[in-house]
Amino acid sequence: MADSVVLDPVDLHMLRLLQNDARVTYRDLAAQVGVAPSTCLDRVARLRRSGVILGHQLRLDPAKLGRGLQALLSVQVRPHRRELVGPFVERIRALPESRSVFHLTGPEDYLVHVAVRDTADLQRLVLDEFTARREVARVETRLIFQQWECGPLLPPPADAVGESC
Repeated sequence: MADSVVLDPVDLHMLRLLQNDARVTYRDLAAQVGVAPSTCLDRVARLRRSGVILGHQLRLDPAKLGRGLQALLSVQVRPHRRELVGPFVERIRALPESRSVFHLTGPEDYLVHVAVRDTADLQRLVLDEFTARREVARVETRLIFQQWECGPLLPPPADAVGESC
């Protein structure tokens, strides 16, 4: 597990604002947080260097790009050995339909989020790119009816550290 980074209230406020609008200028960000623009720039640079800020992404609507059907594919790989799963993951990540890939515990080894044109395209993807692979033992498909984005990802409050559910 990666080491966590200590963040003060100003850092947390900046991260909340940046997650909601990564295109905000440093001047506007500094004004909203209550620090000088140079301080804001230094803090954002420190957050990037420490790996808290990983980058900026442009989000696209898959349906507007002709990929209106999304699904989650549960994939079981056998045998589950590094020399097989490494190339498998790289191949799946390279597919234009793949949105994200998760390595899991439990009966399924991977969960792959895909966006395709329609059910025929999904069938082609599953048969040609997944089950046709020798190491893939099983694929289970679940269609996504609707998806919601969640709030900003911020560390738990300091008083929650050490608490159990």
